[in-house]
Amino acid sequence: MINGKVFWGIVTAAAAGAVIGMLFAPDEGTQTRKKIKRKTNSLASELIEALEKSKDKVVKSAEDLKEKGQKYKNDLHDKAEELADDAAQEVHKYN
Repeated sequence: MINGKVFWGIVTAAAAGAVIGMLFAPDEGTQTRKKIKRKTNSLASELIEALEKSKDKVVKSAEDLKEKGQKYKNDLHDKAEELADDAAQEVHKYN
């Protein structure tokens, strides 16, 4: 997974590069503003999509961890009951 600082650095650099490129383009101001708006909307959509994918991965990882934790808890509970039964049997041997 990409480090947060690296990710935001890439997004910022891409946006800045797009804006600078359009500002130096030989188009009229209205055309340049339209291009900037389209590019900004495109970058925003890509960012939202990337964030949604990241969110989905985090949710999936959390669900997996929860399932593993529940399994470990159940396994430990079963083992504790088994040991308690064994201990009770040992105690009854001497009574």
